[in-house]
Amino acid sequence: MLFGDLLARFGDESSATEAILSLGDLRLVAALRQRADAEGLELGAFAALAVQRYAEGASDEEWITLMGVLGRSADPGLAFVKRAFTHVTQGPD
Repeated sequence: MLFGDLLARFGDESSATEAILSLGDLRLVAALRQRADAEGLELGAFAALAVQRYAEGASDEEWITLMGVLGRSADPGLAFVKRAFTHVTQGPD
């Protein structure tokens, strides 16, 4: 899935939930939901914010690691989003 298409789905809560569930990582989904609730946001809105935070705050080393992950992925858009969600939910934000 193209990254832009994936992000566009975050505007609709049910589509955002479907896209996030397509990651196949229920622990990550639960962490996203918990963070979204803590910030008073819908899951889709928080997911979009998480990607933005990742893009703005990831270190140079993280970007280099991400490039390797994307190069090995059959679905780079999904791999990017999963990496961003993981980074935001586990990092000191």
